[in-house]
Amino acid sequence: MLYVFFFGHWLASVFFQSLFQHRYAAHRMYTMKPRVERGLHLLTYLVQGPSYLSPRGYAILHRQHHAFSDTERDPHSPRFFRNALQMMLHTKRRYDAYAYRREEPEARFAGGYPEWKLIDQTLGQSWAVRVGWGALYAVPYFFLATHWWQWALLPMQWVLGPIHGAIVNWYGHRYGYRSFDNGDGSRNTLPLDVVTMGELFQNNHHKYPMSPDFAARWFEIDPTWQIMRLLARMGLIEIATPQRATYPSPVAAASY
Repeated sequence: MLYVFFFGHWLASVFFQSLFQHRYAAHRMYTMKPRVERGLHLLTYLVQGPSYLSPRGYAILHRQHHAFSDTERDPHSPRFFRNALQMMLHTKRRYDAYAYRREEPEARFAGGYPEWKLIDQTLGQSWAVRVGWGALYAVPYFFLATHWWQWALLPMQWVLGPIHGAIVNWYGHRYGYRSFDNGDGSRNTLPLDVVTMGELFQNNHHKYPMSPDFAARWFEIDPTWQIMRLLARMGLIEIATPQRATYPSPVAAASY
């Protein structure tokens, strides 16, 4: 049962990162009513807990990543780091600069992302609250862990957001197959990407950055896109760009 708990949290965390921080905050691939947006914003925070990433910080970095993919100005390209840890420590410094408003980005990378001061700053950036989340995550281990070494999973749950980012940006730009020549190192790592809910279709995404479906070939399946289709049928969101768009929108191309 402990493994079910861990894997369930893993999938939920990366799903909300893909759905809310990536496809909504960074790219605005869909629209929704203000109350639905607030609800999704809150759910993202509650699921991600201590590794929650502010939509502002995430969106700015991701837009820079598209604009400067695998160049020296890319905030997280594996080409310029010895390992994934070094890359993510650099990414954290850049993220903190924007999330904590220590720096302002170029105008083309700013705006268009949801902001909620209570969640993004007061709670999301409070170390006391993060420690509280970490302690809460430990509770199931007292009841479900059957071996001492299973506790090694707990610290991973504290930093699931950075772990997901490291996997996507390291593996997605180093390993896998290429369907398109994008002029960068982006790869599709897995044809059925359940591990990161579609985020490892990096080559497809860099080719069609505004397409809400990261799968582009017949054998590829993007789980987050399938859930987006269901949410759209339920009337909770409205897809803003066509499935498997053959080109980014003019606004997207000008912005990132």
